[in-house]
Amino acid sequence: MSSEASPVVLITGASSGIGRAAALLFAERGWRVAATMRKPSDGAALSEHEGIVVLPLDVTDQQSVDAAVAATLTQFGRIDVLVNNAGYGLFGPFETATDEQIRRQFATNVDGVFAVTRAVLPTMRGQGSGVIVNVASLGGLITLPFYSLYNATKFALVGFTESLSFELAPLGIRAKTIAPGGVATEVAGRSLARTFAEGENPSGDSLSKVMAAMSARRGAYSTPEAIAEIIFTAATDGTGQVLYVAGQDAEQAMGLRQSLSEEQRLAMIRQLSGL
Repeated sequence: MSSEASPVVLITGASSGIGRAAALLFAERGWRVAATMRKPSDGAALSEHEGIVVLPLDVTDQQSVDAAVAATLTQFGRIDVLVNNAGYGLFGPFETATDEQIRRQFATNVDGVFAVTRAVLPTMRGQGSGVIVNVASLGGLITLPFYSLYNATKFALVGFTESLSFELAPLGIRAKTIAPGGVATEVAGRSLARTFAEGENPSGDSLSKVMAAMSARRGAYSTPEAIAEIIFTAATDGTGQVLYVAGQDAEQAMGLRQSLSEEQRLAMIRQLSGL
């Protein structure tokens, strides 16, 4: 496939984790890739790969969003797939979350997806084709204790994408959601943002038990590369499927969710969380 004929994907949050793995995978399969991130210096290694262009994009800054989309179109002439991957997790009691933390969680995980999607849609509508892949989370389908704000943003994203899929289908554009379970990335580890200060324990035993249960499960998390494969499938399978549950733990959890009563499901979450 010649570079002129190869399709184009724009990926947000591509400096590490799922976004970086997706950028590399698409490039390896012959796509032209706009790998975007807040600090392009974080993607220096990506820019060495043929077919990958690293661009600055802060999803919370509309001017930055517009500039990145314009730069992608200048470089490649089209956008066939948008992967809205940028986001982060906020963990801890809702009561101790500051106004700034709440605004930032929604500005990044929800408003940022809205901004980039709106910026790309005129191009896809003009092409009469395109795929928007929103990376949500199993946490957009099933809740966990002390993730109330993160869960709220991911539930919003799942609902937004499903409704958007109906709206865009007549235009030849598909909207899809990826719902990964645990993923072995920095977001799941030391970079997880918290609503409480290091060393504090505002919810006593409950918070300690949930944190211990989280740590115990990290060894079973999916790799970013495994999730990138599912993103690629969603982007290229040509189907009307909207929701892609990603990862063995997510598939198991969804299977249980569908087979259990609400009382049983809530009891299962309490048990898995050590409560």
